[in-house]
Amino acid sequence: MTRSLVIVHPGALGDVLLAVPAIRRLGARYDGREILLIAQGSIGRLLVTCGIVNHWMSWDGPGGAGLFSRGAPLPGELKTWLNRCDAAVAWMDDNEDALRATFREFHIGQVWIQSPSSPVLRAKHQSDRFLEIVEEPAGDGLSERFVQVSPDIVETGSACLQRIGIPRGRPFVLVHPGSGSAHKCLHPITIADVIQGLGQKGLFPVVIEGPADQHAVEHLLKVIRPRPPILQNLELTALAGILVKAGFYLGHDSGVTHLAALLGVRTVAVFGPTDPARWRPLGDHVTIVQGPSCLCPSWDDVRECHEKPCLGVPTDQIFTSLEAAGLT
Repeated sequence: MTRSLVIVHPGALGDVLLAVPAIRRLGARYDGREILLIAQGSIGRLLVTCGIVNHWMSWDGPGGAGLFSRGAPLPGELKTWLNRCDAAVAWMDDNEDALRATFREFHIGQVWIQSPSSPVLRAKHQSDRFLEIVEEPAGDGLSERFVQVSPDIVETGSACLQRIGIPRGRPFVLVHPGSGSAHKCLHPITIADVIQGLGQKGLFPVVIEGPADQHAVEHLLKVIRPRPPILQNLELTALAGILVKAGFYLGHDSGVTHLAALLGVRTVAVFGPTDPARWRPLGDHVTIVQGPSCLCPSWDDVRECHEKPCLGVPTDQIFTSLEAAGLT
């Protein structure tokens, strides 16, 4: 019976993708084990499809809930994984030790449970914090930072592009106006100016609208003419297939930006109130654009800050960064 490695990560897309180098390092350390990821469903499906893990279970399902229910029966499939588990990691808080008790019940030899936000961690970048938790040195190996997608996923992406009128082989640039937080996003007029500037340079801008981006796209459409092509509410696997076909990607500090970078797409990422030294996608193919330093002492202050001077990035600066990163 094949032994297993169980990973619990309830975070959003960007945070889980920042853990990919640590997942790969664990896979190499526990070579031959099958890896189960307990995470949000769409993220789990993506990482299985990309070959990062072997199987996934939903964090929001009975498996995720059962891990914290002392004495409650676990789903049979999860029990099977835990019964053959050699190591388990949970990148999260376990304040009442309920999760640790569950792992102890299955006599798992090696267990790491710690939030990557823990103040005792010494590493600065989020990827390195995941590595530190599992007692691995900070990584700079390029192979750990890239994933490939199958031809089937690329074909799915091509079909999505054709449905919105983009023919096969047409070069295009992806622009993501949203983020997990509206407080990390450029003003819609700035985004509109960038999109129109791309068009004037003979490029073909395409907008990405995810489930959390509705308001950002609505505000953009109020200030831009003509309406750009929009890809809406795609499954992450389909989005991955589209990203790898893009000539360039422009976005904020978001999960989609981290996905673009992980897929090796030339990426320009705009940072405002979040610190790129902690959160930036890594790689020479990624260019970071910043406005003035954020002076808000806390995220609560960021939410109350209406002027957002840290996102006051001139359009010319964005185009300079795009061109320096290879956009022609």
